[in-house]
Amino acid sequence: MAKYLEMIRVRFLMMLAYRTNYYSGILIYSINIGAYYFLWSAIYGGKENIQGLSIVQMTTYVAVSWMARAFYFNNIDREIAMEIKEGKVAVELIRPYSYLGMKTMQGLGEGVFRLVFFSLPGMVIVSLLFPVDFSANVSVWLYFSLSIVLSFIINTQINLLTGITTFFLFNNDGLIRAKRVIIDLFSGLLLPISFYPLWAQEFMKFFPFQAISYIPSMIFTEGFKGTEIIEALMFQCVWSIILIIPIRFLWNVAKRQMVIQGG
Repeated sequence: MAKYLEMIRVRFLMMLAYRTNYYSGILIYSINIGAYYFLWSAIYGGKENIQGLSIVQMTTYVAVSWMARAFYFNNIDREIAMEIKEGKVAVELIRPYSYLGMKTMQGLGEGVFRLVFFSLPGMVIVSLLFPVDFSANVSVWLYFSLSIVLSFIINTQINLLTGITTFFLFNNDGLIRAKRVIIDLFSGLLLPISFYPLWAQEFMKFFPFQAISYIPSMIFTEGFKGTEIIEALMFQCVWSIILIIPIRFLWNVAKRQMVIQGG
């Protein structure tokens, strides 16, 4: 376990060397959140709430969604693809640790850095500019913390699956871009799932995407209450377990028929 903790620390320090990028990113995200705030203010047009969310809850939802994205987002799928293309993965596979475990820890180190230097100061700045409501309920914060960790796990698992496909496709840049668009659209980042047509909401229940952004954001804004929170967390837990199966299967198949490009 010590070597994996060291990977988290090393990736954190690597990100620290480029922290200026994240300071500028706070400004960009704040502008982005501001654009959404004025857009939703126009959509609400004086209405008290839409789909059970008030304008303040919607502003909070948008702010939390984008700031939480900084924590769970990572590029390990692109890193895996690049290491396969360059032949570096062959060396990584003979090292005394799990390759996929190492990538996950690197993603966690990156996420912790963004949480400390991006999400937390970003939320403070956004709360000064826009009407963001922070819950005083300790249980909401605890549920949200658990939910955002599960979001990281599920998003990382999807990235691992996407990265592993490079063993079979050799060039999956298009798949990686498509995956990112699908997650942004169906995770609830751009639009809460409750705003989709009922048939679309039912369809999305068969996929893990809403577990990435929609669930933690709805918990934070108290759009979910009581048993809804427990059911949402269970949804995340179930998908975090289910996704292990295709990851292990594809990884075992990929190692048996590995072909290295370059290197």
